[in-house]
Amino acid sequence: MNENSLSRRDFLGISATSSIVTQNPDIQHSAETKSSVAEFTLQGGLDPYTGLWGREQAAHLLRRTTFGCTYQQVDQLYYLGNAQKAVDYVLNVPKGEPEPPINNYNNDDFKDPDVPFGKTWVNARRNNEGEFSRISSWRGWWMTRMIKSDANIQEKLILFWHNHFSTRTDRSFSGQASYRHYMTLHKHSLGNFKQFVYDVTLDSHMLYFLNGLLNEVDAPDENYARELQELFTIGKDNPDHYTEDDVLAAAKVLTGWRVDYDTNRVYLDLAAHDQSDKQFSEFYNNTVIKGGLEAERELKELIEMIFQKEEVSMHICRKLYRFFVYYQIDEVVEAEIIKPLAALLRENNYQILPVISKLFKSEHFFDATTRACYIKTPLDLVFGVLRNFNVPVFGPKLYDQYQMMNYLGWTCNDLQMMPGDPPNVAGWAAFRQTPKYYRTWINSDTLRNRNVFSDVMTYWRYETDSGFMASIDHIAFAQQFPRPDDPNLLIDAILLITMPMPISAVKKKALKNILLSGQAQDYYWTIAWRNYIANPNDKAARDTVWFRLAALHKYLMGLPEYQLI
Repeated sequence: MNENSLSRRDFLGISATSSIVTQNPDIQHSAETKSSVAEFTLQGGLDPYTGLWGREQAAHLLRRTTFGCTYQQVDQLYYLGNAQKAVDYVLNVPKGEPEPPINNYNNDDFKDPDVPFGKTWVNARRNNEGEFSRISSWRGWWMTRMIKSDANIQEKLILFWHNHFSTRTDRSFSGQASYRHYMTLHKHSLGNFKQFVYDVTLDSHMLYFLNGLLNEVDAPDENYARELQELFTIGKDNPDHYTEDDVLAAAKVLTGWRVDYDTNRVYLDLAAHDQSDKQFSEFYNNTVIKGGLEAERELKELIEMIFQKEEVSMHICRKLYRFFVYYQIDEVVEAEIIKPLAALLRENNYQILPVISKLFKSEHFFDATTRACYIKTPLDLVFGVLRNFNVPVFGPKLYDQYQMMNYLGWTCNDLQMMPGDPPNVAGWAAFRQTPKYYRTWINSDTLRNRNVFSDVMTYWRYETDSGFMASIDHIAFAQQFPRPDDPNLLIDAILLITMPMPISAVKKKALKNILLSGQAQDYYWTIAWRNYIANPNDKAARDTVWFRLAALHKYLMGLPEYQLI
């Protein structure tokens, strides 16, 4: 079979009559262990999921809505009792604005002349010498939010919108513009998509990125007008399409918006605004947007006109599906998932929350074939390791935090996904480019770098100038589980939060052999662990369990299944 035609069913190696055996029966509660087999449908629709609710289902929800499971968060969702309550919980994002990024970058080589160390720079005027540091500070601040996020979808959804409304930091070269763009994504991530499009259109970062600030009556710039329709709203899936004349007419509507270079304030230059009437094609019912001095009114009418097309709802629902569920959309999914979700989006005047809630609460989302069906993004991998293994990456000093986030940012860049800098206006290829989609994340360079990162976290460390170190504390990680002295229960608990699917008996035996150091009886691990607990200051006792756990974790992160989500 051609790899590009591999179906979810073939990928998992199961048939339509298959049942999936619960992966971790020894650590489940009695309510879960009444039956050792959990039945899954393979073509679940949008009906509410009412099946088995166990820790595995909770972990699946967390993998898709955050950047990796923690053992405590899996339990947190599990104890809610069912999928519907758990989805409500992860969609209940924090209200209000987060604390802004601060100057954590002052050092012997550079000191921001306008912003004291420890104070926020987000309202400071542009400082060309300091903007690189401010952008790095903003990026690290956002990465910190991804790593430290609670059991809710907020930061994962902001990443989705960041990829949808793609911008790059090098175009505005402004920490403030980058931060304000993030806050636009933050504000609207679960809100009204129509208002979202309006606000993004007048976002200073976007005006820089797609040349909106150069668009004027004597030289209409079609860049944003084209992407507004082709990427952000209508899409390219329908052969019945807007025309080149529609792109030009939209560009004329958008003329005259400017950005103050020093403050990033967006304003209208009426002298640069095209005040003529704008004629659109039959695709838009030959709509005419009356010209004049009311540029904001014209923009609102343009957006209302675009949103009359059902293609907008279909395009957004396909992108949500590919990002959060699975990248291939066949005829069945199009008919039974995408079209009903698109209708729901239109019925709710383009409110995003009802659509995402419907999708995540569905049988389809918890279907066996939606688990472990695509390759982790670099952010899911890097931040997932930090979250899975409770790695402390935030030192006591502000500059430690700045340095550590820079290290992690460079790692993400080596894996070809730097937050804040998608490769182009269409976003990262893995989310959109057929037929490879998520396979794009893996090549000879990135696979090596993924292994290097797991090596560093397992056996080495990231270290700041002041000596703060970040790496997996293998013993502390094991101590969080109920029975770390039992090799079977310990392995099951570790697999629950690190693996999106059951691994083979052969691989599971290999993990156990590592803990037993090749011996046959379970007590070889139990004795070693209990001896360490009784003598925590004994170096030999500590090294015995530390090296076995480290080898187990490294073996686990080297498995193909660990690269899936």
